[in-house]
Amino acid sequence: MKRAALALAEEISSHKGENTVLIDLTGKSSWTDYFLISTVNSLGHLKGMVRNVKERLAELGVELLQRHKRIGEDGWELIDCGFLVIHLMTKEMRDFYDLERLWFEGDVIFRE
Repeated sequence: MKRAALALAEEISSHKGENTVLIDLTGKSSWTDYFLISTVNSLGHLKGMVRNVKERLAELGVELLQRHKRIGEDGWELIDCGFLVIHLMTKEMRDFYDLERLWFEGDVIFRE
């Protein structure tokens, strides 16, 4: 699971995800082991990133727990894989919700 989470963090960074952070929440959260958070620069970038992430998840054999037919227009897309929750957000959404501050007890295992 950790290997898949790290591979996805690298994938997102390689597709121009900004300030990509992978937080290990093992033993600190009852519903997931990892949060992966990255900033996108536009809604178009968000849509492309979601498509790339879903393709990479399939390659890694990771199953999605929810399926959206339409990507949200609010600037935040959450992709739930059970052990890993991916948050792709515009800078405005990321600054507003400040997930890293909320989950400060987790260990950052990837940052780029």
